[in-house]
Amino acid sequence: MDHFEGIETYKVKHLPIVKAYADRLGLVKLINELVPSEMSLEPGFYFLGMVLDTLSGRNPLYRLEEFFEDQDTELLLGKKVDAKRFNDINVGRFIDQVFGVGAVKIFKVISVRAVSEFGLNCRHVHFDTTSRSVYGEYEPYGNDPFEITYGHSKDHRPDLKQFLISMLCVDRNVPVFGKIEDGNASDKSLNNDVLSEISKYMAVHGLGSGAFIYVADSAAVTKKNLEAMGKDILFISRLPANYKECGRVIKDAVSKDAWEDIGVIAETKPTQKRPAAYYKSYETEVTLYDESYRAVVIHSSAHDKRRQKRIERELAKEKKVITEKCNAVVRFEYFCREDAEAAANRLSKESCSYYEISTRVEEKPLYGRGRPRKDGFREVKEMRYLVSAKVSENQDAVSTFRKEAGCFVMLTNVPRETQEEEMGYDSKAILKTYKEQYGIEQDFGFLKDPVIVNSVFLKKPERIEVLGLILLTSLLIWRLMERSMRQYVEQTGEKLPGWKYKPTDRPTSFMMTIKFMGLAVIKIRNERRLSKPLNSDQKAFLLALGIKTSWLFKAKPG
Repeated sequence: MDHFEGIETYKVKHLPIVKAYADRLGLVKLINELVPSEMSLEPGFYFLGMVLDTLSGRNPLYRLEEFFEDQDTELLLGKKVDAKRFNDINVGRFIDQVFGVGAVKIFKVISVRAVSEFGLNCRHVHFDTTSRSVYGEYEPYGNDPFEITYGHSKDHRPDLKQFLISMLCVDRNVPVFGKIEDGNASDKSLNNDVLSEISKYMAVHGLGSGAFIYVADSAAVTKKNLEAMGKDILFISRLPANYKECGRVIKDAVSKDAWEDIGVIAETKPTQKRPAAYYKSYETEVTLYDESYRAVVIHSSAHDKRRQKRIERELAKEKKVITEKCNAVVRFEYFCREDAEAAANRLSKESCSYYEISTRVEEKPLYGRGRPRKDGFREVKEMRYLVSAKVSENQDAVSTFRKEAGCFVMLTNVPRETQEEEMGYDSKAILKTYKEQYGIEQDFGFLKDPVIVNSVFLKKPERIEVLGLILLTSLLIWRLMERSMRQYVEQTGEKLPGWKYKPTDRPTSFMMTIKFMGLAVIKIRNERRLSKPLNSDQKAFLLALGIKTSWLFKAKPG
């Protein structure tokens, strides 16, 4: 047994890579400088420990002590730390200290460092919100930083209380601002809150008025928000369908049929089940609240299922109404032709958007009693008149309706042409920029991933706010790793190992973590080494990430 004394093995997986990116941000040092503490372990190590725990695939803030019992703390934290230091009491004290400084303030400092260190492109600033449901009563105490309450649930759980997470992202999906908001806060009002501060905030990143474009969904289009943006803040959004101008310009675009081809702009390869959408545009202007804006009508060849269902639902609804009106008329017998013809005329003129009614008057003779004569003659005692009706689809109207349903309107004040060529945006650039909003939606998927956050169980809103800070910082590092890999592919043309042994030009951080799932480090007294040599896939990812092999097993101070 003495032969194995002093030998330890740790399954580190991808965590040394996370540590390397945290080091590039100077995470431990930043937190130590920002958070005053008299605890024996510096606050930066608690912060880094919680980020590592989050990105290990466990539930953050849950049994952190137990997590570090099986880890090489010197390798992952840059300092040898007894796992008992991460007990619930110490972690709780640390969280309270962070809250005292301010989660928004701390993340602002971290994001400024990220923009500088990684050269992030801050030209497009994407804003969106999502909800996060919680279990428990969460009664307000009067001084909570935000209210956990019932609201419009984007989790589709109206039975649960919730809070909102608002976020700003640059470089497609890298978060640079995040905040926990009231559970019943309106996206429209949150847009206004951000707009009132965004110029000041982006100035920290060296961007003045006109140097960045605010990108948000249709909730940004309100009188108050448009006034807040004015002429100083450039924006791209989507004109809500409930504005009359939206319907007007769509009808105008379809009727004039003077489209400008944009083509396919999807970055991912189309499949048989998911063919690539083909886009075309029609540009015009709209006037909202006495101000003129560029309106870019976009037509997409790919109707989503919800839109298709809406089209069919509208058609079926009108056909049902028209059919019922027809049935009421055709069941009735008229005593004179004039009355029947008048009824038929009225029916044929019924207001229909997508159907046509064709009618005709038919005679219905009533015969006297008795058998017909041998020659077949029967005396007509009276004559009645019936209206027959046929409902048919107005193909031109339905075709126009389908075309209009495949359209949406982009609203912007970004000029089409400027003296500086890169500052002007044509219709294609407007659409591509708006579609980058999908990146922030992917980020919300990360923040809601049950592997990352199984349930929010902290009973204090203050601690939930700090949890939000930890999650945002973890997401920031996750996206920075992914960004590095994609930049490598773009710059070198070398694809990275993807799923099912197929090379990919769109590597993800999750792909990378799977490749390092079995990575283990052997520690013999004070010396460390990998349990087995790296394979070709792992080497390829390290090269793309800018990570030296030695960083996987050599302890480095944070």
